[in-house]
Amino acid sequence: MQIPEYYNPVARDIALALIEGFDKHYRLFSECNHQAKVLFEEGDWQGVQQAIRDRIQFYDERVSETVARLHTVFHAELLDDEIWQQAKLYFIGLLTNHKQPECAETFFNSVFTRILHRDYFNNDFIFVRPAISTEYIEADPPSYRSYYPLQYGLRPVLRQIVRDFGWKRPFASLRRDLGYVLRMARDELQGGWPKPEANFQIQVLSSAFYRNKTAYIFGKVVNGNSNYPFAVPVLHDADGKLYLDTVLLEPWRIGVLFSFSRAYFLVDMAVPSGYVQFLRSMLPTKSKAELYTMLGLQKQGKNIFYRDFIQHLQHSNDQFIVAPGIRGLVMLVFTLPSYPYVFKLIKDVFGITKEVDHDTVRAKYRLVKRHDRVGRMADTLEFSNVAFPKARFTEELLRELRQLAPSQIEEDEQSIVIKHLYIERRMKPLNLYLQNASPEEKAEAVRDYGNAIRELASANIFPGDMLFKNFGVTRYGRVIFYDYDEIEYMTDCHFRRIPEAPNPEMEMSGEVWYPVAKGDVFPEEFATFLLGDAEVRKVFLQYHRDLLDAGFWQTRQQRIRDGYIEDFYPYPLEMRFVNRFAAGLAPRRERADPRQAAAV
Repeated sequence: MQIPEYYNPVARDIALALIEGFDKHYRLFSECNHQAKVLFEEGDWQGVQQAIRDRIQFYDERVSETVARLHTVFHAELLDDEIWQQAKLYFIGLLTNHKQPECAETFFNSVFTRILHRDYFNNDFIFVRPAISTEYIEADPPSYRSYYPLQYGLRPVLRQIVRDFGWKRPFASLRRDLGYVLRMARDELQGGWPKPEANFQIQVLSSAFYRNKTAYIFGKVVNGNSNYPFAVPVLHDADGKLYLDTVLLEPWRIGVLFSFSRAYFLVDMAVPSGYVQFLRSMLPTKSKAELYTMLGLQKQGKNIFYRDFIQHLQHSNDQFIVAPGIRGLVMLVFTLPSYPYVFKLIKDVFGITKEVDHDTVRAKYRLVKRHDRVGRMADTLEFSNVAFPKARFTEELLRELRQLAPSQIEEDEQSIVIKHLYIERRMKPLNLYLQNASPEEKAEAVRDYGNAIRELASANIFPGDMLFKNFGVTRYGRVIFYDYDEIEYMTDCHFRRIPEAPNPEMEMSGEVWYPVAKGDVFPEEFATFLLGDAEVRKVFLQYHRDLLDAGFWQTRQQRIRDGYIEDFYPYPLEMRFVNRFAAGLAPRRERADPRQAAAV
């Protein structure tokens, strides 16, 4: 794109500084993703987790660097409107042949909004709407590879698909595992993929997706107008050799891998929009915002989410209300009934039992953002200075905002601006779910609640406040933790058994007869707060009695301190080949829960 000679050279240099800042970010981002393959091959699971934690910081660090450069070199705070507008136009010209233009536009917005007042947050100055199309951006190598079984045969093609990922570790028995893949496909798809004599193709994303101790292969079988998506997790066995653990063929099961309650993937990709477009062809119910976020581009996901939210506001007329359920002591929560998310802000005055402040609560949410969420902690989108139409707020919600969080809002006749806001996927609070659940649903929820606590403990997370109101039930029927103001690392807690009372009178008095220090946790006390309902108590004690014993927690602590990373499977254990076939079990079709199918 030719830039006219009358363009202000300062505007040109600002645009160049912005693109240099973004390109540095994406280079470091890509190097981290590329290293994931090496970490997987070496079995360095601590390294994989550290890479995900480190990568989250890259974006804000580059934005801060660029903001500082614009202030130091260009005195950005003194520049007039015309220079900023020209800087945007010049920046657009620099994106004509860029491989990540949508992400670069978001970077521009992030820098700009740290410099100028929100009165400038419109399309004249920032990218409220995208300016560059992401359709048909070519990648080298291509974002996905295509294979033709008719030419070479299905089994040889499947073998080649796996080999093309170039893992240096050998497979224990790839022939065996591919046989399991075909048996599962035949069973699940009622006859399997298209017949070998059919002229179909298999498309596979060129880079594997790494998370925890697993590499994932994502692809689809294309036969005319029919698509069959699939995902194959690859793991290490006890001898360090690779094996295929299962194959996921139902879109909703593959979608669970991209759940908001799981850590982001490490994926080496030159053109992220190509990966998002491919994944959407596999998972049409997943939004672009969700997919960008799960690819580790959470700022891009956040930007698209906000655009979608503004669009929803323009095409709806319901009002924001206080979220149903027990009021939180730390967070004020509201929602829009027509929108599947909740909005949370930190109150100015906490409940008397809460010994935290704003900075502590924000630190807890940052901890969750960086941590492996193992499918049990809700991810949050964090925003600053979000303007809402005041007319869309109920009087009750306005009253609570003014009374409980006056320092967090700015108000005029037209708008309510919330200075610091968290947005999460809306879930049914577990306490409300249990009130209306059938006996079977209640038993399953209580069992999964205990499983959630176990998995959090294995991931070095102690929820702190384990009351049912702090957990939710997702559209997939899973129990998720979402209240983080008392969250702690397991290794920072001191789990103790309650010592015997020195005499019966002291035990009956209800007074504590033993010293309690900061960080002390007495698991025996959990039953008092959690198990008042007889049905809940029966199920919990059947499956999770050991959670009431300090020994369970101490054992998990020691495993964490020894550096052991637990295995977490985002699919039922009975779907693993080792359980389904290797033990001589006949293949059987597992039908989706009707609620889950409806959600998809």
